[in-house]
Amino acid sequence: MAARLGRPLHTVACHDDLSASDLLGRFLIKGEETVWQDGPLTRAVREGAICYLDEIVEARKDTTVILHPLADDRRELPLDKTGELLVAPAEFMLVVSYNPGYQNLFKNLKPSTRQRFVAISFDFPGAELEERIVEAESGLDPERTRRLVGLGRALRELGGHDLEEVASTRLVVNAAKLMSGGLGALPACRVALVEPLSDDPAIQEGLLETVRAHVGE
Repeated sequence: MAARLGRPLHTVACHDDLSASDLLGRFLIKGEETVWQDGPLTRAVREGAICYLDEIVEARKDTTVILHPLADDRRELPLDKTGELLVAPAEFMLVVSYNPGYQNLFKNLKPSTRQRFVAISFDFPGAELEERIVEAESGLDPERTRRLVGLGRALRELGGHDLEEVASTRLVVNAAKLMSGGLGALPACRVALVEPLSDDPAIQEGLLETVRAHVGE
């Protein structure tokens, strides 16, 4: 989105220890002076850039609450430490993402936060598009790419039953890169798809049977 719009992009990987100061900024000592340094959210507002908060549910709720005046009709960012009230220009955009499959009682998005955004749900790409992605990213030949993508889609059908998480396109690309580099299909899928999906030996063996059925040895 940023590339197509020609807008600068500030990305923040959210985590449990992310504080409001990490987003807004803080005073730092430089030499004999104390100077204010903007955080990524503040910089994005000043520049009219796109601020992308990745895995927003990983951040503490007392941190995400600072987004509220910026994400509603006010479009304002108060900086209490400097006494500023920044008004976001029209070009500024705030984008957050999270995987609903990871949510639990303690990690979900507050309704008061979620309702300040429009929501777009993303699923895996269709088979034809995923084949083009995997082939472009790995350089693997079309026939093995087709079989590998078919394997990935078969593994996804196990999600919620044998697997807590399913095979992402990223994992399929990793397997394709190993195969393109000369590793056999079975060992490549073992280390790039099977092992990352489960530590349970019985489940791993079942996944390997699925691998053999789709891509062979």
